[in-house]
Amino acid sequence: MNSGFRSLHPSVALLYFVGLLLFATLLFHPLFLLTELAGVLGLLLLQGQGRHLLRGLPFYLLIAGSVVLWNPLFSHRGSHILFYAFDQPITLEAVLYGLMMMLVLLTITFVFISYNFTLTTDKFMYLFGTVAPKSALLILMSIRFVPLFQRRLGQITLIQSSRGITVSSGKLRKRMSDGMTLLKVLLTWSLEEALQTADSMKARGYGVRKRSSYATFKLDRRDILILILLAVSGILTLIFSLQGYGMVQIYPRLKAPVYAGEDAVMYGSFCLFVLIPLGLEVKEKWLWRSFERRGFPSATPIKKGPYTTYRLR
Repeated sequence: MNSGFRSLHPSVALLYFVGLLLFATLLFHPLFLLTELAGVLGLLLLQGQGRHLLRGLPFYLLIAGSVVLWNPLFSHRGSHILFYAFDQPITLEAVLYGLMMMLVLLTITFVFISYNFTLTTDKFMYLFGTVAPKSALLILMSIRFVPLFQRRLGQITLIQSSRGITVSSGKLRKRMSDGMTLLKVLLTWSLEEALQTADSMKARGYGVRKRSSYATFKLDRRDILILILLAVSGILTLIFSLQGYGMVQIYPRLKAPVYAGEDAVMYGSFCLFVLIPLGLEVKEKWLWRSFERRGFPSATPIKKGPYTTYRLR
């Protein structure tokens, strides 16, 4: 069911996620990064993605946490030496920089997870299929290849194991040879299907005329209002960030952050940008709870493309 933030126009969601990625790379400040990380995590939890996050959380923490370990070992910049490891100085600045990079990686990872859940393939094709149909199709096919290859490799491994071809047992040379066999079957299968898909698309006249879209989305007053709020708060935050606010200096020497009135204004606009989708999801949850308590009062159906949402009368 599409409700809350997912029920908005795709351009609104695209602006939001582009802004989140931009701020995650520009605002090198723990307060801003933690706020954005908490906002994206709250949005995912309210959208029912808690189990998906728990399954992948150990992997995300392992990848992001490795930055905290490796950065002090390879970077020895900084004036505050904590101790020596392998005759190399471990500085406070290197440790703090690794922690900041861990926050950046985690934030970007969770932003992409929320993006994949909110902006589905039909919404992506609606936004870019008319402007750049070939590029949009190529991007979607590339994203699709990773889970597709995983499923196919599992199928090939299961079938080939009946013939004694496996990478889980045997000598190293045999496992390497069996692994190359499995990879060869996977690539052959994928290339053959790609040629068949290309021939089918060419036979059906793909790209001959302007592409039509299955889903048709229209901007309503709510979409326009939220689009304006996101644009104003995002531009205001971006202007302050280009002036040097929302930054913490770590290298070459750690400096304590100095807060001014401009920082408060910037943080307020940043919070407004990040927390708008959370407000929509909280409002949606509250409305459904009130539905249940009052016995489902009448609601007005709203058609948005192939989806139908409901608004209280």
